[in-house]
Amino acid sequence: MAAIMVALPSHAPAQGPAAPPGANPIIRDRFTADPAPLVIGDRLYLYVGHDEAGPGEMFNMREWLVYSTADMRHWTDHGPIMAVTDFKWAKKDAWAAQAIARNGRYWFYAAVEHDDTRPGKAIGVAVSDSPTGPFVDARGSALITNAMTPKGTHSWEDIDPTVLTDDDGTTWIAWGNRQAYIARLKPNMIELDGPITEITPPHFEEGPWLHKHGGLYYLTYASLDRTLHSDERVSYATARSLRGPWTYRGELTGSARNSFTIHPGIAEFRGRWYLFLHNAALRIGDREGALGRRAVTVEYLHHNRDGTLRPVVQTDAGVSVPPSD
Repeated sequence: MAAIMVALPSHAPAQGPAAPPGANPIIRDRFTADPAPLVIGDRLYLYVGHDEAGPGEMFNMREWLVYSTADMRHWTDHGPIMAVTDFKWAKKDAWAAQAIARNGRYWFYAAVEHDDTRPGKAIGVAVSDSPTGPFVDARGSALITNAMTPKGTHSWEDIDPTVLTDDDGTTWIAWGNRQAYIARLKPNMIELDGPITEITPPHFEEGPWLHKHGGLYYLTYASLDRTLHSDERVSYATARSLRGPWTYRGELTGSARNSFTIHPGIAEFRGRWYLFLHNAALRIGDREGALGRRAVTVEYLHHNRDGTLRPVVQTDAGVSVPPSD
């Protein structure tokens, strides 16, 4: 039975006691990361990875979860929708994913570790007839493997997929770590339709997210300027076409509390725009937040008339208070 998530003192973030609905972090009974929103009708669905790192572990992620809301304050837990072992060719790491609705079905693109037949990180695609799953492997093999992008100097460059259907009906997928890539998908949603193109913007680290507003395409991503910062921030670039060229627009947020990583997810819902992120400020019982024990947050997002985004300050209040329009 799905349950409405509420803020309980035993699941409080380290910075204080129970918080009102809509305050950050928005999910308090599990450690969650890499938020990916999807709006279907009058509900927003939020796909997240499940952080289960124990003492001394960096990451331990074995499944993806989904929550949904009708008001951005109360969240329904729909439970696990897929395990990494459901991709029979993968061996571990249920890393960042995104779902998209297309052709009356729901397509789920996820980063995993491929087995030893094709070493390195890879991107799989799963499908379901419902946004709450269960999702099953849609092709029985990886959509993107490390061998397809040989420029990278490390084995985890093919992670963090983001997908967007353009106004002409074509769907695109972007992804990457250190290098950012984009490619068009065939209408069947399980094959690439054309070449892979590099679109790496300044300080790109990982976690790209595509969205469109006012005729502009936005590529928002986790950035890291190693000459200035030790933790990721969120930066963004804009373009008039998904093919580019992309214009760097600067930083959108600072770093996440207690967390080296940060991961943006953006959606418009009921007339407002939202930026989902994660930090490591949640404590559950005696387990403190950490690199592999993160917590999803949400803030209001504002587009300026000149195409820029208003800088976002990460808060404890989140969307429990009205936006400052």
